Amino acid sequence: MKQIGTSMRLNTTIQLFDYWNKLRGSEIAPLRSQVEPGDMRHILSSLFMLEATDTGRIVFRLAGTRICDLFGRDLGGSCLSELWAHGHEDLEKTAIGVMEHGIPAMLNATGYSTAGHNVAFEIILLPLRSSEGECDKLLGAITPATAASWLEMVPLQFLALDRSRLLHDKLGLPDGVANSTSSSAKTTQPESLSIAETLRRMVANLIDDESEQDVPFRHYR
Repeated sequence: MKQIGTSMRLNTTIQLFDYWNKLRGSEIAPLRSQVEPGDMRHILSSLFMLEATDTGRIVFRLAGTRICDLFGRDLGGSCLSELWAHGHEDLEKTAIGVMEHGIPAMLNATGYSTAGHNVAFEIILLPLRSSEGECDKLLGAITPATAASWLEMVPLQFLALDRSRLLHDKLGLPDGVANSTSSSAKTTQPESLSIAETLRRMVANLIDDESEQDVPFRHYR
């Protein structure tokens, strides 16, 4: 699998990562209580939240309306692997790795429609902490690399993974901490906090806030 450059190229990806990185400070990931949906209102429709089920599957807890429109359906409760060619269960392993080790990941993918169109996407996965130190949810964004008018009329059939990398370099971690070409996002970071505990409540509380009643998300409970 090819490597990508260390820089994120799309504004939505950059803005979300910078916001996440600023909030976390010296911690491994931000607390749920630090995240204010209003701070991201201009990109909310391109954001999603993933969580791990009791069976170990990674599903959409919520998805921005723009993302649901891309696929022509409500993604609430859908498995992450359903969006990818051949199921691509490795993508779920990537998400689990981000939760377990607290290292964000960025994916480059190509989306294909039933009519034969295709467009490049940038996807970022970011861990979040709960007050209990458990992490089983991820905050992310999916953004097309170019404006394509057909995206408003023809839904995507599936995504195909082109490249993936862990963003350990963005966190000041040594290059040897992770294999940047691994789509499973497994790392050898020593003594990482229990991030599986970290994410669980952060987003659950986030989508339950009254302040989010007007947020362009489609929820799954």
